[in-house]
Amino acid sequence: MRTQNMLQIQENVSLKNFNTFAIDTRARYFVEIAHEDELRELFADPQWQQTERLVLGGGSNMLMVNDFDGLVIRMNIRGIEHRISHDDVFIEAGGGEVWNHLVNYCVDHGYAGIENLSLIPGSVGASPIQNIGAYGVELKDVFHSCRAFEIATGTFKEFSKADCKFGYRESVFKAELKGQYIIVSVKFHLSLIPNLNTQYGAIGQELQNRGIVNPTIKDVSQVVAHIRVSKLPDPSTIGNAGSFFKNPVISAEEFAVVQAEFPDVVNYPAADGGVKLAAGWLIEQCGWKGKTVGHTGTWKNQALVLVNHGGATGQEVYNFSSQIIDSVYTKFGVTLQREVNIIS
Repeated sequence: MRTQNMLQIQENVSLKNFNTFAIDTRARYFVEIAHEDELRELFADPQWQQTERLVLGGGSNMLMVNDFDGLVIRMNIRGIEHRISHDDVFIEAGGGEVWNHLVNYCVDHGYAGIENLSLIPGSVGASPIQNIGAYGVELKDVFHSCRAFEIATGTFKEFSKADCKFGYRESVFKAELKGQYIIVSVKFHLSLIPNLNTQYGAIGQELQNRGIVNPTIKDVSQVVAHIRVSKLPDPSTIGNAGSFFKNPVISAEEFAVVQAEFPDVVNYPAADGGVKLAAGWLIEQCGWKGKTVGHTGTWKNQALVLVNHGGATGQEVYNFSSQIIDSVYTKFGVTLQREVNIIS
């Protein structure tokens, strides 16, 4: 074990407990960051400037295909602060906070805006990178700004919503600035006046089933959590990274071709006149739902979720996902894209 001032840099560390897929790969070097000053301390050593790096939060949106021959930085900066101005609420949370802990904090305090994002696995710091979303709400809808460490200069920078260039499961941090910054905290713009979104998925139906006519943000949060638990496997019992594929967005012309052959195709309106298809439905129509191949497969209740039944390698899961992509393209002429980050 190396010691760099107060930092402890470990060697040859298993990452099985640091990724929700529970893939047993190893990191050549591993360090945990609990305060933003430790990032300056870490990168003051030129060795780490030049070493390949992987920043980990909750490890919930990645597939580790091989051992990582570089430095894994586990972000563990915690803390939640809030400021209220009239009906506006500004919440700032450390990048290492568990995302669902933040959601619960806001719901318990009556701060509206992220209740539809309940039970999404992962960390606060990863949320802008992926522009996480669920049940009709995306992170960009409540994002105010984030504070990030620039590795090359050792300085911190504030990023506004415009700076982040959010798209569907995309941001500047996955594109032109990939690997250049480490997010240390995120600020959200919420409200004391709820503007509930209950139209997406089964939220409205489940509220009706519970006899709830005038739902609160806590009702919505609980219903979303209930729906997610009923559809998605718990990473603590079966390895998975949630939705493995993005819902594909195609043009209206392309959709007309698909719908002509498959009238029941599940779809939603998308930006710029496009159409978003339900990837889970496409995969299910190809016969993959609940299928097991070797140590991996799709979840029995949601074909969009790939799972590790125990002992799966990252390569095995990746190869299985490739079979699904090929199958969907053959049947529908639609190319699925992986939503998870492939670490190879």
